[in-house]
Amino acid sequence: MTKLRKEEVMAKLESIIKSEIVRLAKREMRKIAIPLRRDFRSLRGTVFQLRKAVLTLQRITSIQQKELEKRKVPLEAAPEEVKVARFSPRLIRSLRGRLGITQKELAILTGVTIGAIHQWESGKFKPSDKKRAVMVALRKLGRREVRRLLEEKKAERVERKASSRKRKPIKKARRK
Repeated sequence: MTKLRKEEVMAKLESIIKSEIVRLAKREMRKIAIPLRRDFRSLRGTVFQLRKAVLTLQRITSIQQKELEKRKVPLEAAPEEVKVARFSPRLIRSLRGRLGITQKELAILTGVTIGAIHQWESGKFKPSDKKRAVMVALRKLGRREVRRLLEEKKAERVERKASSRKRKPIKKARRK
């Protein structure tokens, strides 16, 4: 064989080996890629469903949050909690301090006078069961909720005062 012929054969052999390597590599890649594509598709579907669920939950929570903001915070506690709850003058003062409210504001929240709060804190009197329930409910709230509740109570008091002024009958002068 001539030298040229040997080079042609070697070139053909080289191209055949190269094409065979490429073919086998593609086949191996397909073996790996096809299951990965399936997994990828199923994961994309799962992610889509999760995104949809998260968006739905976000919408629901925003609606509920708006409703909660509109609604008044009830100051109620379970009777079992009230029975178990301890109230000493020191605990009442510390509750006030934790919530960052004055005696007057605590009086507004509980529906008593400032004097009653002073007497509770000095230990002369103890709160009634109804007022204890309000105090137990206050323990569960944070400063923001208490501030919002105070604003609502103050607004109610202003409305009540305004409506009571309107209702008072005008006194007519008596003739003698």
